[in-house]
Amino acid sequence: MRTNTANESQLDSTTTHFGFETVPEAEKAGLVRDVFDSVASRYDLMNDLMSGGIHRLWKGSMIDWLAPRPGMRFLDVGGGTGDIAFRIREKIMAAGGVYGATDGEPDISVCDINREMLQVGRNRAIDRGILSGLSWVCGDAEALPFPDSSMDAYTIAFCIRNVTHIDRALAEARRVLRPGGRFLCLEFSRVIMPGLDRLYDTYSFRILPWLGEMVADDRDSYRYLAESIRRFPDQETFAAMIEDAGMEQVSVRNLSGGIAALHSGWRV
Repeated sequence: MRTNTANESQLDSTTTHFGFETVPEAEKAGLVRDVFDSVASRYDLMNDLMSGGIHRLWKGSMIDWLAPRPGMRFLDVGGGTGDIAFRIREKIMAAGGVYGATDGEPDISVCDINREMLQVGRNRAIDRGILSGLSWVCGDAEALPFPDSSMDAYTIAFCIRNVTHIDRALAEARRVLRPGGRFLCLEFSRVIMPGLDRLYDTYSFRILPWLGEMVADDRDSYRYLAESIRRFPDQETFAAMIEDAGMEQVSVRNLSGGIAALHSGWRV
């Protein structure tokens, strides 16, 4: 049975958060999958509503900081619609790089637990004429279907707050990275600009669910997404979790007053 609570003390070893609700751990992945099944065809709209369209600039900042180069292997987790993967590809090609690994393997693997999201990404790739260089893999961030030390960079955008065990997802990120590999996470975070926090709360809990209902006929999914942001650790706490997972040189860049943040780490 679900209970409606925002009290951390009411959680035990068999329960976790789904937004502001407390649910059995075994149910969370399915509940999150249902949310993204619902919004998969409107993923860009979802991010536009949640960020006022600014997510496009944030993703640009993420790719700039990543500085992808030809010959690197990338894993984008929770990126089923291909948004980050396409940007990595475009950055490499804009720099005059030759896209496509010399051994015939994909340069970019997109891994998502949600098949509906992956289907959106595949369709978008076909529409863009991208027929090689990407692989689309249905898999869990907590148990990635990739070998140890197989990736030069691991990216994850607006996904990690939805996993059941963040520590396990971070441990998997480190496992699949090669020594010298880069971890880069873009996620909604804790507002640090005075006054902006109250405006953001009003938008998140009053306006966003209403927009979700009006535009996408889905109030509940957008309410969950707003709640999940508030459940996610703040910048310093998440940075410490990345370090606890065994990554080093962890750093943080706040975006738009902390509405979102980029966290970077390295496997040394």
